[in-house]
Amino acid sequence: MLVTILEELSHQMENKDLQVQLSTKQGFPEELPSLLKCITSQTIAGFDSVECGGMNYQTQLVTIPNPQEDATAGKGLEAAELHGQVNVIFGPPPSSPVEATDCHEPHAISVSMPASPSGLHIVQAKKVLFIDKAGPTAIDGQPNQPSDSDSINSRQPQQGKFHSQPISAGNSCGKPTEGKVSDPFESQLRIPRNDSQRDKRFDPFKTWSGKLERQLSNLRGKPQEPDLEAANDCHSAENETVPAVDRYFDALEGPELDTLRATEVSVLPEDKKWPFLLRFPISSFGMCLGVSSQAILWKTLAISPSMSFLHVSLTVNLVLWCISLALMATIFLIYFLKIIFFFEAVRREYHHPIRVNFFFAPWIACLFLVLGLPPSVTVNVHAAIWYVLMAPIFCLELKIYGQWMSGGQRRLSKVANPSNHLSIVGNFVGALLGASMGLKEGPIFFFAVGLAHYTVLFVTLYQRLPTNATLPKELHPVFFLFVAAPSVACMAWAKIHGDFDYGSRIAYFIAMFLYASLAVRINFFRGFRFSLAWWAYTFPMTGAAVATIKYSMEVTNVLTQSLSVGLSAISTFTVTALLVSTIIHAFILHDLFPNDISIAITQKRPKFSKKLAHLRSASSDMKDIEASLPKNNPELEL
Repeated sequence: MLVTILEELSHQMENKDLQVQLSTKQGFPEELPSLLKCITSQTIAGFDSVECGGMNYQTQLVTIPNPQEDATAGKGLEAAELHGQVNVIFGPPPSSPVEATDCHEPHAISVSMPASPSGLHIVQAKKVLFIDKAGPTAIDGQPNQPSDSDSINSRQPQQGKFHSQPISAGNSCGKPTEGKVSDPFESQLRIPRNDSQRDKRFDPFKTWSGKLERQLSNLRGKPQEPDLEAANDCHSAENETVPAVDRYFDALEGPELDTLRATEVSVLPEDKKWPFLLRFPISSFGMCLGVSSQAILWKTLAISPSMSFLHVSLTVNLVLWCISLALMATIFLIYFLKIIFFFEAVRREYHHPIRVNFFFAPWIACLFLVLGLPPSVTVNVHAAIWYVLMAPIFCLELKIYGQWMSGGQRRLSKVANPSNHLSIVGNFVGALLGASMGLKEGPIFFFAVGLAHYTVLFVTLYQRLPTNATLPKELHPVFFLFVAAPSVACMAWAKIHGDFDYGSRIAYFIAMFLYASLAVRINFFRGFRFSLAWWAYTFPMTGAAVATIKYSMEVTNVLTQSLSVGLSAISTFTVTALLVSTIIHAFILHDLFPNDISIAITQKRPKFSKKLAHLRSASSDMKDIEASLPKNNPELEL
């Protein structure tokens, strides 16, 4: 067919003088042949739309049988073989006058190719006809024998009809194909599924990201593209290494290091809500600490002789213990799913200088559950439970305490913060539970380890060295953790020694002084954003109340009994207030689990940090101005 078109073009050039004369008589300037004036082709279902000289033509590829072929050509696959083709163009005749000024686009020629390469017979190709109401016209503008589309269709035996289809210029990835024609059905099969539309920015934090995921894909018979595999390698290599501890100090701010500085940028989208497991922090176990410690408090109030005048029932202890058990199971299951699916995010939490201390919280909460066990459930607990619960605490202490002593990036003088008390108090809680079970050597061992490291931590935090970048400049609920260790230590030593002696009383008085020095601050909870980590700061208040009840059993008078009731009421009120705040943020404000920015910092400081800080400060100023305009000038809204 291409050869036929070239022959027709040469025939038009020979009759150029005749066309010039005809156009001069009609008052139009000299113009190119009609075939060369084709502008663009637009694809329509089953047709090719060709615009020639400002006129639209619809082309359709029609199969015309070869008269020399056998009549059985329509059977089987041979019916699809093309013996001759006519590309019929429906539209106005080319002899109609067309202004040359209508052509504003580059010239292009629409050539219809056969659906099968085996059916291309150039020798038997037919001419391209212009069919109009007046009759068919050849492509060179010369009149032809009258015919219509019905007569053409009447010649066709029962043959397959092939419509011209556009040739794909590239594959599904946008790359040009070289040396082959793509099949439209094959291209539909190669269209990727919804993975291309999925946001892959969260993939580096997944457990199966990287080479292991690609190996599993290859085993399933779904190999990835080479360029996509290389891109994933580069992207995963940038996120496989956990940021150094200095990066956490440089990129984050706040008492809990959970706020991104204005000079930093997050590796995850800040304007999009992250998956729930990525937003679920390890500090959520603080809720288990707060509720389970309440179960211990109400059990102590019910069984203590000095508090018998309150007539507290053990039913309260049973209800709180069941709630604590259900809450612990739920949070443990959710975080276990995070370990399975987003292990890289868990790694970043473990290397966070503050979040690492909350890895003690699940095991301390389990110790609280055993201590607050209702008498109606069981009285004697097997000693094996103590060994099972203290084993992970011992392993974590070997890792963290060793880093404090090593003098590296995580030395105590650099990473010391009030949340480190969570890694200390586990020793005293374990010593208290072990002594309650009748154990001797194990509880004394953990009590000694906890006492030694608490003394060092207490002095380091009091000194406020210049290297303590995580210490808040103002008071924060995290400082209540100062009360936790001495409160539990006095009860642990009393249980080990068998009496609330002078050693227990010294620890108890230290806890009371620290509690009083923090409680006299009236504006303590003002100006701070609510966080789930606040739950972890409630159990020290509960521990102080329980220690006071134990002390009142040794020194029974109105003062000790009143102090016990007062501290118990404050602890219960604080936990209730936090419970209401948690419900409001979870079901009304829907911001209980915001994006956890603390795990999405970059490994290196961005080069445009100063410009970014300037833009963020300018945008915040604009937001403040916009927020103040409707209040100060309400008439501007009209």
